[in-house]
Amino acid sequence: MTILARLLTACVAVIALCLPAQAFDTSAKAAYVKDLGTGTVLLSHNADEPLPPASMSKLMTLYVAFEAIRDGRLSLQEKLPVSEHAMSYGGSTMFLDTTDRVSVEDLLRGIIVLSGNDACAVIAEALSPDGTEAGFARFMTQRARDMGMTNSTFANSNGWPAAGHRMSMHDLAILAERLIVDFPNFYPMFAETEYEFDGRAPQNTQNRNPLLKLGIGADGLKTGHTQAAGYGLTGSAEQGGRRVVFVLSGLETAAQRAQEAEALVNWSFRQFAEKEIVKAGNEVSRAEVWMGSAATVGLTPAEDLTTLVPVLGSDNMKAEVVYEGPVSAPIAQGDELAQLVFTPEGLPEMRVPLVAAESVAVGGFAVRLKTVAGVLLKRLQQGPEGTL
Repeated sequence: MTILARLLTACVAVIALCLPAQAFDTSAKAAYVKDLGTGTVLLSHNADEPLPPASMSKLMTLYVAFEAIRDGRLSLQEKLPVSEHAMSYGGSTMFLDTTDRVSVEDLLRGIIVLSGNDACAVIAEALSPDGTEAGFARFMTQRARDMGMTNSTFANSNGWPAAGHRMSMHDLAILAERLIVDFPNFYPMFAETEYEFDGRAPQNTQNRNPLLKLGIGADGLKTGHTQAAGYGLTGSAEQGGRRVVFVLSGLETAAQRAQEAEALVNWSFRQFAEKEIVKAGNEVSRAEVWMGSAATVGLTPAEDLTTLVPVLGSDNMKAEVVYEGPVSAPIAQGDELAQLVFTPEGLPEMRVPLVAAESVAVGGFAVRLKTVAGVLLKRLQQGPEGTL
C-alpha cells in the first residue's frame, strides 16, 4: 500500500444542528413516507424489503401506459381488443369479454378507479414486446430497474398472486413520485371517486382509496389487497403547498388500512414544518487538501438545504461532514467532495452532497516537497510497518 493510499481515509467533521423528531409507530409490515418538496424521508420501516404488492403494482402498468400515450404509441381514443386471457381474470374487474373493444381512456379509469385486473391485461397485451402479458411483465421489470426501482420484479400486469411478483415500499414511493411529476395531466384521474363502465358492474364503481373523501388533501394513488400481501395503500396528499407520498403494506383489515393511512397523513403534516438549515454558498466545514496551493478547501451545499423539523422540540443533534481525504488537488469550485450526514431523532438518515466552495490549484514544488517530507517523517516515526 502506498503512502498516498494510506492517507485516503474517511474524515469526519462534526457540526451542530437542531433537528429533533418523533417517530410514527406504524402497525404496517412495511411503510415509507417522503416529503416531496424537501426530499425528507419521514418514515422508513422495512421499506426496501421486496413484498407482494397486490394491486399497487398496477401503478407500474399505468406508468408504462402513460409513457406510451405521451410518446404517441398509444392514444386515449384507441379501442383495444379483449383476449380470452384478459377476460379470464377474476377478482376486481370491469367485466370485459372478448366481444368488447374498449377505449384506452376507459381502460385507464377501469384500472385507477375500479382496479380492473382484466383492464390491466388488455393494456399489457397491447404494449407487450411479444403480445403477451408475461412479456409485458418482463418489460415492466426492466423499466422499473431503469427508474431506480431495484427491488421490483413483475410476473403480471395487475398484482394477481404469482411467484416472484414483488415490490418494495420504497420502490412504490419512487413510482408514485414519478407518476405525479412526470404525468401531471393524468394524475387528477387518481382522485376520481367513482366510475361506471357501460352499466355492467354496479357493484364495482367506487374507488377503494379510503382517504379521497376525507378533506385531508389526499388525491391518489392505489390500494391493494391479497391474502399474502394484506391490505396496502400507495397514497399522496397535499396541504398548504406541501406534498407527501406514503406507502403502507401488510395491514390486517381494510378498516385498519383506512385508520393507519389517515393517521399517517395527519402526522406528516401536523408534526413537521419546513426549515432552512443552510444556504448554498455558506461554508459548513473544511476538507484537508493533498498537494494543493491551500491546505484546506471550504465545503458548502450546492443548493439551499431545506428539511422538515418537528413543530415541537429543540434538542440538539450532531451532523457529520464525511469525505475521503485529504482531497487531491487540483479542485474546481463546485466539485462534489463530501456529504453532510445527519439523522434527526426518530427519522431515517439523510445525506446531502457538499461541494468545493472555491478552487484549489496544485501546489508548487516547495509545497509538494514539504508534503512528501512530512509523510516520510510520519512513516519513520510509526516504525517499519509504516501504518498511518
